[in-house]
Amino acid sequence: MRERIIFRCSECKEENYIGDKNKRLHPDRQEINKYCSRCNKQTVHKEKK
Repeated sequence: MRERIIFRCSECKEENYIGDKNKRLHPDRQEINKYCSRCNKQTVHKEKK
């Protein structure tokens, strides 16, 4: 079953992106590099708890 996850900027803590993943196959948290409009640069976005 796929569940919706929210990605949060690691610098300013802004919640910018929404994604989904299969938590049964991938139980660990994801990290992606995405553009943050608040920081005006590309930062690491981590999966919110």
